Amino acid sequence: MSTKNQISIDIPQSVIDKVIENLQESRTLLAPYLQGLTPQERKSLFKMGDKTVATVQKVKDYVETNPEFAPSYMDKEEFLKDETVVTTLSPLGNLADQLASDISDTIILAGSEALAAALFYYGTTKEAAERGIATACPIYDDLKQRFVQKSRRFPPKTE
Repeated sequence: MSTKNQISIDIPQSVIDKVIENLQESRTLLAPYLQGLTPQERKSLFKMGDKTVATVQKVKDYVETNPEFAPSYMDKEEFLKDETVVTTLSPLGNLADQLASDISDTIILAGSEALAAALFYYGTTKEAAERGIATACPIYDDLKQRFVQKSRRFPPKTE
């Protein structure tokens, strides 16, 4: 375990409160326009990726400049609205993904350091309890419940 401290921050509660307020406000503003999907619905739909976004945008340009090639069963207005939604929301999605990734990375890093420190503390209380230091025994007895190792043996194979 490393004792190198890679993160040392104190985020003021006022900052956290303001971020939560802003995120809730953003969600409330967008709520009438956003659509939730079930996992099954997500699986069943075509997915736009980097290449297909460019294709859809190019088709949009052609639909606007050469509408005579749009099939009669294609709802051009809905196509244009859908493309606009993608173009408009993509930067918001990118920003939200970046924020979520940065938050996740910070939680992982701070959590790793906190867990390492907790394990060091647990190790010293264990050692102190084993040496008979009375004040360490109740702490060790409480903490050791969190470190019960499960058997690494696999159940026997049945044929």
